[in-house]
Amino acid sequence: MKRVAVTGIGVVAPGGHDAESFFASLVAGRSAVRRLWEGDPGTAVLQAKEGGASIGAPAPFDARAHFPAPRRKLLDRVSQLAVVAARQALEDASLELDDDLRRTVGVFLGTALGGAASADEGYAAFYGGRADRIHPSTVLLAMSNAPAGWIAIEHGLAGPCLTYSTACSSSAVAIGEAWLRIRCGASTVALAGGAEAPLTPGTLKAWDALQALAGEDPEDLGASCKPFAGDRTGLVLGEGAAVLVLEEWEHAARRGARVHGELVGYGLSTDREHILRPTVEGQARAMALALASAGVSPRAVGYINAHGTGTRANDAVETAAIRRVLGAAAERVAVSSTKSMHGHLLGAAGAVELVATLLALRTGVIPPTINLRVPDPACDLDYVPLAARRGQDVELGMSSSFAFGGTNAVLVCRRAPRLA
Repeated sequence: MKRVAVTGIGVVAPGGHDAESFFASLVAGRSAVRRLWEGDPGTAVLQAKEGGASIGAPAPFDARAHFPAPRRKLLDRVSQLAVVAARQALEDASLELDDDLRRTVGVFLGTALGGAASADEGYAAFYGGRADRIHPSTVLLAMSNAPAGWIAIEHGLAGPCLTYSTACSSSAVAIGEAWLRIRCGASTVALAGGAEAPLTPGTLKAWDALQALAGEDPEDLGASCKPFAGDRTGLVLGEGAAVLVLEEWEHAARRGARVHGELVGYGLSTDREHILRPTVEGQARAMALALASAGVSPRAVGYINAHGTGTRANDAVETAAIRRVLGAAAERVAVSSTKSMHGHLLGAAGAVELVATLLALRTGVIPPTINLRVPDPACDLDYVPLAARRGQDVELGMSSSFAFGGTNAVLVCRRAPRLA
């Protein structure tokens, strides 16, 4: 089996317009959660009507800085975010795409909702009586495979171009499937990650109706998302994209590439019990499979970037699943939920959080779970509360993504060794 290096990272997410600024924001413990006002510069967000569902974590992204006006009309915000993250990743990888390589490089992207803004706007105009027909570009803007397609088109990539939609685990699945393809020798290089732009009135109201969204913290709006805390009330939606360049190890070594880390394991399972309720068994199985595929003991895990949504059910179930898989080692592993700062990016969450995990291993700084001031007896692990933990010698990290629908995906990565 081939080894798989991560040689490029691109991120546009709440708190940062690239990987460096994004991670710096996490380390500083800064919350990107705020109120979403109508006409907010740089976003496609409108304030949700009739109260409720009016907070979120937008990305610092203005499409006008990246695309001319004619091009912007062809790309929904989710595609814009994905294309820019892919540009960053390729530039970071210093990968020269010659004709031979372009014919084989694949794009593996995850998204839960696709072009939510375009669908929302088109339907609102039609049902609201502002238009007697939906604009013909709506389908092309809203379709879930548009972000991956636009990445392939921009860079002339003729390899597999695949979109995965498994709700909140979409991009973790996309990265894992790309890893499998390189590992077995079917591909040499892949762009893998995810994108989501769910901060639209319709999406916010739908999630609000599900009673999954956090209430506003009365003292500090940025403290509204409280994963693993006793006073947690739900999740906060965010938007963004992350794309990684995955490369067969020897190919990366031959060209002297800088390596951010090595992807060594991937586990995939299904809860099989309920469309919404997570299970300890399902989550634990995905973790165990990921560690087994990496060929490592649970005792080797030094950091877990948890799914940690801030909902009552998920956080307690995830705690129990970690304990089941790690056993006594669960007492000493550092666990944090960066969703406390950047919110839940749905289909993009796994990719964004894998980036946080890779950078934590590389820098020796573990990002915190902010807002965790009130303990919950059901969530009793070391959740790195409130402040980042520096000077950590951690070699192996795990990033977990557990989804509505029951698809659980876990990725395991190793701190970057020297290529030669």
